[in-house]
Amino acid sequence: MASFSFLRNRYWVLRHGRSIPNERVSFRVLYIPGDLEANNIPLEHVHICYSPFSRTSHTAKIVASVLNLPFEGAQCKVMEELRERFFGPSFELTSHDKYPEIWALDEKDPFMQTEGGESVADVVSRLATAMATMEAEFQGCAILVVSHGDPLQILQTILNAANQQTGSGCDDLMSRIQAIKVPSILSQHRKFALLTGELRPII
Repeated sequence: MASFSFLRNRYWVLRHGRSIPNERVSFRVLYIPGDLEANNIPLEHVHICYSPFSRTSHTAKIVASVLNLPFEGAQCKVMEELRERFFGPSFELTSHDKYPEIWALDEKDPFMQTEGGESVADVVSRLATAMATMEAEFQGCAILVVSHGDPLQILQTILNAANQQTGSGCDDLMSRIQAIKVPSILSQHRKFALLTGELRPII
């Protein structure tokens, strides 16, 4: 797992399971205890932060159960900023076949909104807020972020790019994210795509 010195915590991302939580999610989260032990992180320092949508809530409950954490306790936190990307009325709740059209637009201009939907840059802004909140509330913890495909690949994009920022003015998380909030970086978020139910360490 990469070490990002500008952050106070270690992060994993987990894309939600299907409508009914499935065995793939349960199987993959079984790797987490081994990762925690390898990084000398006790269970009491583990936190699950998740999107309020039903699929992510179900998946977060599975993770909490596997780790024997009380889902209603302080170690599990719902965060509105981790919600699914709003693609706009023309694309919302339609077939996944429409997604390539949106991603093609993202590559051309990640700051462009699709008919009232969120641009990549819009999602970056709220994910930056989510990261700032987690970094302020926790220190030396392992944080599992349970969210959706687009937000999680965008989150990985900005954190990996932020880690490469050097020089004055890039000492803190928000300044690093602001520095990399440019089309050449944000347009590449599909490189960090996750499968349904996929678990991945990012930091």
